[in-house]
Amino acid sequence: MPGTPSAPRIEHHREARGIGEPAPRISWTTTAEPHWRQHAYELEIFRRGAAEVVRVESAEQVLVSWPSTPLASREQATVRVRVAGADGVYGPWSETTELEAGLLEPGDWVAAPVGAAWDEDPESDDRRPSLVRREFEVGGGLLSARLYVTAHGLYEVELNGRRVGDDAMSPGWTVYGKHLRYYTYDVTPLLQEGGNAIGSWLGDGWYRGRLGWRGGFRNLFGSDLSLLAQLELRYDDGRTETVSTDASWRAAPSPIIRTGNYDGEDYDAREEQPGWSSAGFDDARWTPVAVHVQDPAVLRAPSGPPVRCTQEVAPVEVLTSPTGARIIDFGQNLVGRPRIRVQGPAGTTVRIRTAEVLQEGELYTRPLRSARSTDHYTLAGPGPGATPRTEEWEPRFTFHGFRYAEVTGWPGDLDAAVTAGDVVARVYHTDLERTGWFSCSDPMLEQLHQNVVWGMRGNFLDIPTDCPQRDERVGWTGDIQVFAPTATFLYDVSGMLSGWLQDVAREQLPDGTIPWYVPVIPSRFMWTPIRPGAAWGDAATLTPLTLFDRYADRAIVERQFDSARRWVDLIDRLAGPDHLWNEGFQLGDWLDPAAPPEDPADATTDRYLVATAYFAASARAVARMADLLGRTDDQARYADLADAVRKAFAARYILPNGRMTSDAQTAYSLALAFDLIPDAAGREAAADRLAELVAQAGNRIATGFVGTPLVTDALSSNGHLDTAYNLLLERECPSWLYAVTQGATTIWERWDALRPDGTVNPGQMTSFNHYALGAVADWMHRVVAGLAPAAPGYREILFRPRPGGGLSWASARHVTPYGEAAIAWRLTADGIEVETTVPTGTTAILDLEGTRPQRLSPGRHRSTAPHPAGTAR
Repeated sequence: MPGTPSAPRIEHHREARGIGEPAPRISWTTTAEPHWRQHAYELEIFRRGAAEVVRVESAEQVLVSWPSTPLASREQATVRVRVAGADGVYGPWSETTELEAGLLEPGDWVAAPVGAAWDEDPESDDRRPSLVRREFEVGGGLLSARLYVTAHGLYEVELNGRRVGDDAMSPGWTVYGKHLRYYTYDVTPLLQEGGNAIGSWLGDGWYRGRLGWRGGFRNLFGSDLSLLAQLELRYDDGRTETVSTDASWRAAPSPIIRTGNYDGEDYDAREEQPGWSSAGFDDARWTPVAVHVQDPAVLRAPSGPPVRCTQEVAPVEVLTSPTGARIIDFGQNLVGRPRIRVQGPAGTTVRIRTAEVLQEGELYTRPLRSARSTDHYTLAGPGPGATPRTEEWEPRFTFHGFRYAEVTGWPGDLDAAVTAGDVVARVYHTDLERTGWFSCSDPMLEQLHQNVVWGMRGNFLDIPTDCPQRDERVGWTGDIQVFAPTATFLYDVSGMLSGWLQDVAREQLPDGTIPWYVPVIPSRFMWTPIRPGAAWGDAATLTPLTLFDRYADRAIVERQFDSARRWVDLIDRLAGPDHLWNEGFQLGDWLDPAAPPEDPADATTDRYLVATAYFAASARAVARMADLLGRTDDQARYADLADAVRKAFAARYILPNGRMTSDAQTAYSLALAFDLIPDAAGREAAADRLAELVAQAGNRIATGFVGTPLVTDALSSNGHLDTAYNLLLERECPSWLYAVTQGATTIWERWDALRPDGTVNPGQMTSFNHYALGAVADWMHRVVAGLAPAAPGYREILFRPRPGGGLSWASARHVTPYGEAAIAWRLTADGIEVETTVPTGTTAILDLEGTRPQRLSPGRHRSTAPHPAGTAR
């Protein structure tokens, strides 16, 4: 039987409307009999009223080249595919996929940013946002309408009283001066022949709102709050009309009194103007807009999905604190916004103050630092003599990290309202496709994994942030560098992270320095001026290769090669002829549990050992990138450099007796994981010493930001699997499971963010939603469950479970670019039973301990193996 392909996927888009690639690559998955192999494919491209069929003799099905001439701006097409096996017989056509180009050229834009013209205090956090609107006519025979939108700030557009789209916090946070994202909406169903109106809410967001700690900064990207919108109408007779933001628009104060990412939103429903975004509204009291400037050359279509509400979480309990405060517990630390339905007199104000934790039964907000994290809603009320009405409200232009919400001023019975579903938490993050799952026989490990998932969801809100709740929320490069392998398993981050990496390159300094966080904002302490730092800057070299290994997208490597090369060249200059990066500012093994709270960089592992180890790893990474791109001279140069740094590392940091100059877990983990020990005997000695140190620490964590993602692999790959399990399963602080014993529902920034006595760590950095230390989930996927890529994009899959720690079963599933791969193993009295699923288009290797590896073809397989000698149960 021939194979049956899925509807094609366009680049890394979940929705292919308004894309920015004129020649988008195409992928598909195939369902077929186990031994069927693709030998050829046909792509049908229907565009400009005609179909074009291209036949290609190839087994490729992931990111194959666009087979036709490039798309023009606004051009629409449909694509479908069919495939043939060795017999040359083609199967059925797939379902079609529609795609549409966005505005690909700067000259396509005629809109200008417009906003309120009134005077404001640019340093105030109390600037009131505006509404902007205009009316227009639509003639008969409308065929289609597209709205292209972005903003200086955040926007939410309405057409004829109806909201456009379901995205939030758009256009997101990019390096605005070089990259301002726009979105494309099909608004045809929202328009009517005759009079129409378009309007937009606006909010400060990242563009001009307060950003940063120690008081922060305002207006970092501009002080105006403006909408840039271009509505293009196409008629059945070939006519086109454009309605764009220009001087004809009008502005008025919004019912949003103030709004900000950190502080929350204040809304006065008495200030609402019913019908303001509908035709016929009297806007005589509105004022002319101010017209601002935007270079259209930096307007770009998105590479990944937008932020959306992906879930609603109901409260699990309404608490009364010792002081009498009413606090709603949602049972899950999450990122999003509250939504309320309420009845009450006009002028009644409901205050909702959020936080991640309680202390002594009260809402505890000190970890938020200067973030107010509070929303206010003032009711419009029913009006004199009118029937009471229910008002529903959710903030538009803010987000909070919280589990608890303290509610003040609720008119009526809060308990009854909660029971009726009138208060919920709405979860917001970039609307990524879930691709990875893990389960096992230990409920504590399952909860740990759930905490990792929730931590990722909360911190992938348009950019990969460190934390979602305090006055920070920036895209730390080191966090994603260590977490990317986990992230790429759990969700499809291909589009989101490839776009963010391009912003990393845009922010890179002329000398090659990679910023600590991207987009860059200034700091009054420590982070400004920008200095190069190991592990953080290495996001430029290691993260592109992680994406390549998981998605087989060579274009990411090609785009990021120059950035990666310049980073390694900078380190090479700083290190000098001895190839040791042993001078300058470094964070080292940040947040080592032994470091004093006031100096998280004062770790037990020499920070320059860390820096030189990463120098070697990044030089090796650039050599590999060059090899993938066929850059032979660059490959040889950086491979030689990596060898030289490896040799220098061993000479400087490995003692003659095999110990390291920093006799610490992170030192050995780096040396083993980055292959910096030149001989087998030395590697064995280092692994043995690492295992000793773990045991001496009572299996508690003794590594910081750098060592923690590596230590379990360093152990399990070098003969100490049991020790790795002991470390993973330890419950005393500091450990991964300690937080689980304390009721954590996300990953913490500090191992002891909540102390055993129930008090919160007094440090200034005490986030309860910080995904980086959850990087251990990658080891759980690859080693505990046993599912890993053996070739880029999972073209070959490695099933290599290594049971331990008393687990009796584990499983993992991952949606690879070729389809779902899965493994489930269970220990029996006789050995191990393993079930695997291999998607069409791939092969797999099953490697069970004590047996010879076997190659698996596509399909479902059941295998067994006896217990290895000495491990019978």
